[in-house]
Amino acid sequence: MRVLVMSVNLRATWVHSLKEKRMVVRSISQRLKNKFNISVNEVGSQDLHQSITIGISSICATSAQVDSTAENIINFIEANTDAELTNIEKEVIVF
Repeated sequence: MRVLVMSVNLRATWVHSLKEKRMVVRSISQRLKNKFNISVNEVGSQDLHQSITIGISSICATSAQVDSTAENIINFIEANTDAELTNIEKEVIVF
């Protein structure tokens, strides 16, 4: 069993309030949960309007599934938001 843990940083230059940011975060988080059945939450930069940090975790059976899941999540985020991906950190924990 492998646990995929990711931290994805996004920059949304058009966001000018925490209310707008919350709408962006809620939208992408819910879409990711529905599509991939993963855990998603905003984990950092909560007071900065244009910076979004999302934490993602998923349980996978094999290394190939971990790589595929991570790639599909990144592609999905790029396709479903206007925010720019600035940093992606990925860690795999093996049990």
